[in-house]
Formats: sequence, C-alpha cells, structure tokens
Amino acid sequence: MSLPTSQGAQPPYNQAAATGFPAAYNPYPKPLAEAEWSTGLFDCFSNFKNCCITCWCPCITFGQIAEIVDKGSTSCGASGALYTLVSCLLGCGCIYSCFYRSKMRRQYMLKESPCWDFLVHCCCETCALCQEYRELENRGFDMTIGWEGNVERGNLGVGKVPTAPAVQPMSR
Repeated sequence: MSLPTSQGAQPPYNQAAATGFPAAYNPYPKPLAEAEWSTGLFDCFSNFKNCCITCWCPCITFGQIAEIVDKGSTSCGASGALYTLVSCLLGCGCIYSCFYRSKMRRQYMLKESPCWDFLVHCCCETCALCQEYRELENRGFDMTIGWEGNVERGNLGVGKVPTAPAVQPMSR
C-alpha cells in the first residue's frame, strides 16, 4: 500500500475513528470572552458619596468589596482592618487590594484594563476601589448590607450562588 503524495490528499484512514472522538471534538475549548467593566476607571463622581468615603477612608470601601467578593467568608470589618494594617505597616494598601481586583475579575470574567491589576491599584487606588464598588452595585448588590443581607434579600448579583427552586406542595 502506498501513501498519496499529492498535496491536499486525504490520509488513508479516518482520524476520527483513530482517536475515538468525533471530528468536531475539541478537548481544549476556547475560553469565554471577557466582558468590559460596567463603568470606567475614572467615573468616580457617578457615585459621589462613595467617592468621598473612599477618598477619606478607603478601608471602608475595601472592606465592603472584600466581603462581597469573598462571599461572606470574611467580614467587612476584618477586611477593612487588615487593609488599614497593611497600609500603616507598608505605606501602601494597594499591595493587598490588588488581589481582590484580580479575584473579582475572575469571578465576573472582566477584562484586565486599562493595565495590570497591581498597576491600576498602585497608580489609582481610590479610582480602582470606586470602580469595583460600582461594578458590584451594577451587578445587583446592595453594598451597605453586606453579603448576608444580600443573600437574605435575594440580591445575589449576576452569576452568583444559585438558589433552589421553590417546592410546590403536592395535592391530590
């Protein structure tokens, strides 16, 4: 048996049969497209109250963000206190807060823009925290009531923890 030598010739066997997978099967699917942030990095004044709080006391905004991103596993107070401690000891809270931006981006498949998360927080800490706060608000979270309050009210945001459907009582 001789193999075909012309260009474009098919091999003498069916590759789908050789691998056991259909010809269209791809074991490495393409990742889903990343979404844009709902607001820009410098849209801080679209929520003036949060902008002022973040400017004067970023630990409050960071604590609220961290509680939602961690799905209640850490409290707002504990996260805010840790942010304050890192800020006081190292002089830069962005070393800690940039990890939460990355975690939030992975949860919601957001683009890393306008640059790396660390650089965004290092250069524009206040703007980055305000953008993350607005993103969570735009996804349906009431940032003032924390994770547990949002769970109780059913404000789980887009793509959050699914709830079981209501069970209807059976009747005869």
